[in-house]
Amino acid sequence: MGPAVPLAGRDIGQDFSRKDGWSMYHGDSVPGFPAHPHRGFETVTIVRKGLIDHSDSLGAIARFGGGDVQWVTAGRGIVHSEMFPLLKTDEANPLELFQIWLNLPKRNKMAEPHFTMLWNEQVPRRVLQDAQGRSTEVAVIAGRFGDVAPLAPPPDSWAAQDEADVAIWTLRMEPGAGFQPPPAVLAGTQRTLYFFKGASAMVGGRTVEGPVAITLDAGVEVAIAAGDTVCEFLLLQGRPIGEPVAQYGPFVMNTQQEIAQAMQDYRRTQFGGWRFADTAPVHGGEPARFARYPDGREDRPAAAGG
Repeated sequence: MGPAVPLAGRDIGQDFSRKDGWSMYHGDSVPGFPAHPHRGFETVTIVRKGLIDHSDSLGAIARFGGGDVQWVTAGRGIVHSEMFPLLKTDEANPLELFQIWLNLPKRNKMAEPHFTMLWNEQVPRRVLQDAQGRSTEVAVIAGRFGDVAPLAPPPDSWAAQDEADVAIWTLRMEPGAGFQPPPAVLAGTQRTLYFFKGASAMVGGRTVEGPVAITLDAGVEVAIAAGDTVCEFLLLQGRPIGEPVAQYGPFVMNTQQEIAQAMQDYRRTQFGGWRFADTAPVHGGEPARFARYPDGREDRPAAAGG
């Protein structure tokens, strides 16, 4: 399930070269990110194309993609792997994803780790039409959008706090479509718009070319208009936690002393240990998506509801 060519000459661990049209990132055989630790924050992984095989020190495993969202609270510590098996042997295996690192407030940095899957079929969406009948589809991953409520975030997430005003939305706009995100409700909310697909668009009356990140005034309506092609955006917003941030690799804490403690704890406990035969497990040759939770419960999109 890895590239059928030699990897010589690639800087594994830093391979973003796109040599011959692709990158290996990490991994000795299968591309991806073998077992590695996290503490003190959350990962929200939105997979738009391709599949990811997840395994973690809680005992959870999953294969997800095609619009699915995985939300993991690292809390006091988790080890996980994220592998990208090349399941198709007769065509390309593109992978497109966002992984959002969401900080935790000090009171929750040592919370119990938490794993959950939000299947694509579950994620609430709203399709809006402008005056010319052109459509914008909004996928609501976090943060209420009008009368559309998102699925519940993990219990210790900053996104679970009303005062956080966290939102994660993706926008898909038809050529020429117009859209105005509703202004944030709370003062102090910060908002960034990532224009990641499409040649050009208008944002607040200014022409922008992608890919680009744009800081918006969250308190006012800012008009967005797609150009001559389909345009897609990722909108992120939230109020700052307002605490010091100390970050070293996969650890995000409040002080350097806590970073040192995280490193010491990981060396000593491995955050619960690794219960798989190797550091880069993959989950078979079938493309079916599934999740198995730490308590043994199994979940698949067909049974997820919506």
